[in-house]
Amino acid sequence: MLKHLRRYIIAGLLVWLPLAVTYQLLKFVVGQMDGWLDKAFVLLPAGLHPDELLGISIPGLGVIFTIVLLVLTGMFAANFVGRAFVNGWESLLDRIPVVRAIYSAVKKFAEMVFSDKSNSFKKVLLIQYPRKGLYSLAFQTSDELGEVQGRTGDEVICTFVPTTPNPTSGFIIIVPCKDIIELDMEVDEALKMIISLGVVVPTWRNDQIRELPLKMPDELEEPEK
Repeated sequence: MLKHLRRYIIAGLLVWLPLAVTYQLLKFVVGQMDGWLDKAFVLLPAGLHPDELLGISIPGLGVIFTIVLLVLTGMFAANFVGRAFVNGWESLLDRIPVVRAIYSAVKKFAEMVFSDKSNSFKKVLLIQYPRKGLYSLAFQTSDELGEVQGRTGDEVICTFVPTTPNPTSGFIIIVPCKDIIELDMEVDEALKMIISLGVVVPTWRNDQIRELPLKMPDELEEPEK
C-alpha cells in the first residue's frame, strides 16, 4: 500500500513540479520586464502611463514593449544613419578606459553567440577535465587562438566548461584537438543535461551514425609463439 502511495506521489510531483518551476521563472522574467517598463515611464505624466490609458494592468506588457524596442532598434541600426550613429557611439565609449574593456568584451561575446557565421557555442564537446580519466561537457568557443595557438605548438581550441545548475558561469579550458570528443547532442540538449544536474540525458540517435570500421583479419596481431 505504501509503495503504491509513494509511486502516486512521485507521479504527481513529476506533473506539477516542472509546471510550478516554469511558471515561477516566467513570472520572474515578466515581473522584471514590467518593472523596467514602470521605470521607463516614470518621467511621463501619470495619465500617459499604459495602465492609466488602458484602464487595466496587463501582465507581460513589458515583454511586448521590450520586443518592440528591440525590433525598432535593429531597424534603426541596420540603415546608413543608424550605423553611423552606432559607430560614433562606440567610438565615444572606446575612449573611456574601464567602459571600453567591458563594452568591447560584451559586444564580442554577443557577436560570437548570435552570429550565424560563427562556430561559437555551436558544438558540444567532451573533454577530460578536471583531470585525465574524468569527463566534462564543454562548448567550443573559438578555434582561432592567435598567440596561444603558436605558443603551444599544437592544434588547440578554446572551450567553455559551464557549471551546474547555473551554466552562465564556468571555466575557459584550452584543449588540444586530439584530446576532444565531439558529441552529436544539440546545444540546448546539453544545457538541459547541465541544468538538471545530469538527470535529463538526451537520447543518443546512434542509429543515424555509421558504425566504426572494424579491423580486417589480416590486420590483427599474430599470437606470440
